[in-house]
Amino acid sequence: MSANDRVPGRAEPLGYRLKSLLLGPPLATARMRQERLGNRTALGVLASDCISSSAYGSEEMLRVLVPVVGAAAFTLLMPVTGAILCVLVLLTLCYSDVVMIYTRAGGSYVVARENLGPDIAQVAAVALLVDYVVTVAVQVSAGTNAIISLAHLTGGGWTGLDHLQLPVSVGVVGILAYGNLRGLREAGRMFAAPAYLFIGAVGLMLAVGVGRWAFGDLPHADVHAAGAVPLGTQGNGWLYGASLFMVLRAFANGGSSLTGLEAISNGISVFREPQGRNARRTLIAMSCALGVLVLGVSGLAHLTHAIPYVDGTPTVLAQEAHLVFGSSWAGWAGLVLVQLATALILYTGANTPFTGFPYLASFVAEDQFLPRQLTRRGHRLAFSNGIITLSVVALALLLVTDASVDRLVALYAIGVFTAFTMAGAGLTVYHLRRRERGRIWKVAVNASAAVVSAAVVLIFAVTKFTEGAWLVVVVFPLGVWTLIRINREYRAEATALHSLPPAEESDRAHWRRHIVLVLVDAFDPAVFQALRYAHEVRPDEVRAVHVAVDRPRAERLTARWQATDATDVSLELVDCPDRRVVRALTELVSATTADGDTALTLLLPRRAYPSLLGRLLHRGTAERLAHALGSLAAVAVTVLPYAVGEARRADEGSVG
Repeated sequence: MSANDRVPGRAEPLGYRLKSLLLGPPLATARMRQERLGNRTALGVLASDCISSSAYGSEEMLRVLVPVVGAAAFTLLMPVTGAILCVLVLLTLCYSDVVMIYTRAGGSYVVARENLGPDIAQVAAVALLVDYVVTVAVQVSAGTNAIISLAHLTGGGWTGLDHLQLPVSVGVVGILAYGNLRGLREAGRMFAAPAYLFIGAVGLMLAVGVGRWAFGDLPHADVHAAGAVPLGTQGNGWLYGASLFMVLRAFANGGSSLTGLEAISNGISVFREPQGRNARRTLIAMSCALGVLVLGVSGLAHLTHAIPYVDGTPTVLAQEAHLVFGSSWAGWAGLVLVQLATALILYTGANTPFTGFPYLASFVAEDQFLPRQLTRRGHRLAFSNGIITLSVVALALLLVTDASVDRLVALYAIGVFTAFTMAGAGLTVYHLRRRERGRIWKVAVNASAAVVSAAVVLIFAVTKFTEGAWLVVVVFPLGVWTLIRINREYRAEATALHSLPPAEESDRAHWRRHIVLVLVDAFDPAVFQALRYAHEVRPDEVRAVHVAVDRPRAERLTARWQATDATDVSLELVDCPDRRVVRALTELVSATTADGDTALTLLLPRRAYPSLLGRLLHRGTAERLAHALGSLAAVAVTVLPYAVGEARRADEGSVG
């Protein structure tokens, strides 16, 4: 019902008024086409997660290498970064293919479903859903680290803010959820600018850093500072003391730099037409920006020896900005710019899952592998149920991990690289089935992307198993089983419906007798409204029944019933000394319909109160009884509300 079609004189419910106040007026479905994003806005909204991961990807590699090889970690960082960038190129080619072929939201899920089958596609669905949840937690935690790092480096009275890590992160998730519940257009305007601010700020830092290095004026960090990750020794093992296992762990940690690369394919529905071409251009621009930033941050860490700290702050990026810009007033301004831009893009990078998760969940729900409620658009055309689900699970994860980036990264890359594997494998099958130009090249690229991504998943699962990756390894099969179980339930329901008699047969009367039972709990208008309704349906018999849980009360009700002349229907009492009302009614109904020729309608009067307090003070007994008795054969259970507030207003109007 639109605003112009509201019933005159009837106020909107309190919940609806609050929703409109908080989220704005409802948007009509016809405005869906107007809620699309242009390429520049889409880059800011969908690429924030991917680009912002450059703020902590290099640091996570150093966090593994420094304790093992000491200062040599800053040299070893560069080849590991080079390997990460090679994977980036391969995945960019793969996902450029994805967005051109599949122009609906879903990304690797759609690719896997169309080419590998719906059951196998649930592996991709679980991978992406888990990745979205962890992304929100990681991004907001890293953003809070950026703010605390700024406080550490500027000193003064702003140090000692580590205890605010969790509450600030939780608050940011709440703000992101609110912004997305308001609708896609508002989210686009709100979250696009920080991506460009971050690219500009870090780009300026890299340019100044390269200039100072060229002139031999770039300072080094103190790798022995209090709180820094302890340096390891360089004399053991091969490759400056690093074992292959530790290099692989560093590579796995560095894989977090590539998370978010799939966001454009998962959120392709938000692009304007032609969607495939616009999404591919945005993807290439995003990958180029990410590659430059990751290489630049790792390069500066190599030159300055910016070292990770045990408690996460100050971050490597913050140290680089402090060393590059110096201690002059202009240097402090540069540091503040970089850190605020970093915090903003990390926070807004956490917004990307709020676009991708609801779209993906709705798509999986359309395939009947998730509850159908996730397909419904809310007040402002957003998938509100998906947004709320994502927020709740991400908040729980923040609370469990105490918003620690280091603990969260252990849960991070398995999900997204599993999705990369499914996309590459699905596209390989897609091109193998077709005779097209460049087929061999496309098969080679996508197969390589699948193999490399699967290798990263295996590396991450093995090297990070004891640090929390075991949880994701356990969640994956459970999640896939749950989705398949939901689908099985939907299919069983559909089979049951198809097995019913055809409509032309089931529409005919099968009963010789129809009885209406009106359940009486008290002597009030709701009961007499139900009696009037019972007579209107013209049954063969109308009976009023009271389940006598409290015998004295039942006798008082009977006496009052017999004294009234408002109805000629007698009141029957059903003894229920053990207070098992459902059992007593079940026995009564079964006895009434035992002949096989009698149909029964059970009317349950319910007083409906307009105020929240009124609803809280009265139990939903009628609904519970309807749920318990509704499955009985030859019985139709109807809850008949009586609007107490409307009746009161009508009575006051007649008196006036």
